[in-house]
This record gives sequence, C-alpha cells and structure tokens, in this order.
Amino acid sequence: MTRGTIHHADRLPGFIAEIDGQKVGIITWKINENMLEIVTLNVLKQGEGIGRALVYALFEEAKSLQCYRVWVITTNDNLQALSFYRSLGLTLAKVHKDAVTGSRKLKPEIPLIGINEIPITDEIEFEKILTK
Repeated sequence: MTRGTIHHADRLPGFIAEIDGQKVGIITWKINENMLEIVTLNVLKQGEGIGRALVYALFEEAKSLQCYRVWVITTNDNLQALSFYRSLGLTLAKVHKDAVTGSRKLKPEIPLIGINEIPITDEIEFEKILTK
C-alpha cells in the first residue's frame, strides 16, 4: 500500500534474484506516466548485495522503458530502508505526514508500532531521476 493505493504485487512485473538455483529476492514495480514505482523489494539474506543488484537492474529496466524517474515509498519506522535507498543514490523527495493513518482505513492490519518500537505514521518518498 502506497499513497492510498492497494497494490497486488503478484500481478505486477518483477525480477527474481537467484543464487545457485535458489530464489533469494524479488522486486516488483508499476509504471505510471513514465515514472516507475518500486512496489516491493524483498530479500532472504540481508547484506549480500541482493537488494542492491535488484534495484540496479530495475534502474536499467526503467531506462529501457523510457522512464525518467524511479521512486519508492517506505514508512518512517523503516530506518534500514531509509539508509538503503540513500546508499543507492535515491534522494528524499517528499514526506507524506500522517499518510499511514489514511492507509489504515483501507488496510486496517497495518500496525501502529513498527520496527524498533517506532510509531508508524508517515510515508517517506525517495526518487532517482534517470539520465539518458
């Protein structure tokens, strides 16, 4: 769920990362108006470069699809994701204050408290503007 929209990731295009025939990560996206939104990014083993490889592959895919912007939203409690996206060259685009409150109306199972006991309140949007 991002920006009040429920996504069905199983219906979206994506890449799957494999190591020695084992699936170790997945990234899915959607495109709207030549902008590519990262909808999901999941890896089974943190710190091995799997997520980084998936995002870099997605940057190349976005360029081939003539997208000028790649963007992603995470929540304010996900400090690891905030650091990860910054390390990949994405920059802070917007903070959607209290956006998660609205999202809970559509998806009430979103917890009130998240990672590291931080209340989940805001959506943090990162972007990368692609060059040709």
